[in-house]
Amino acid sequence: MNWKKRRIPAPGQSSPLWRLLILALFFLLGVVLGQVVLEWVPDETGTELKQYLEGYLSLSGESGGAAAALPAALVLYIRYPLLAFFLGFASIGVVLLPCAALAFGFFLSFSVCCFTASFGGDGVVLALAVLGVRCAVTLPCFFLLADASMETSAALARASFGRGRHTAPVVYGRRCWIRLGIVLAALTVGLCVELLLSPRLLTLALERAVI
Repeated sequence: MNWKKRRIPAPGQSSPLWRLLILALFFLLGVVLGQVVLEWVPDETGTELKQYLEGYLSLSGESGGAAAALPAALVLYIRYPLLAFFLGFASIGVVLLPCAALAFGFFLSFSVCCFTASFGGDGVVLALAVLGVRCAVTLPCFFLLADASMETSAALARASFGRGRHTAPVVYGRRCWIRLGIVLAALTVGLCVELLLSPRLLTLALERAVI
């Protein structure tokens, strides 16, 4: 009797669907928590946020303003993607990566809600001006690296808890470093675009908003 050959996936090479679902669920949970926590934000937040935006624009308008804003903007761009990448080298990453997705969703949601709570409908436009470019770049970069890191950290966790004999060794090959290089290139382009474009977008949004 002829049996059809079935392709058995190698250990650690499971479907990425469950990993993306876990990361997406924790991200959405963070978004919900960011909206809930907003209830405890003091009323003075609107005034402080307006002062921050005005200070940001005045700094950007000065000579060398982009260079002065570069360190802070760089941290905002690389913190979650690089965290997702390095957690792939530790078995604890299988737990911390969903926590990172939750924190990403929480702080993003909280920031947007602060804008809308302080400035009403105009807050959405202001939030897009400040966060739009960054989120368009960092969100896909984070999930791309976090998905791959979930796979490797899960394999490391299986090996750590006594199943090492039944699992393939974890190899960080060319694809891992090529993926990181692509992400870093995308983050660099996004950072440059934000430093050049966001002050202009924010100026237009502030002119439109009644604050």
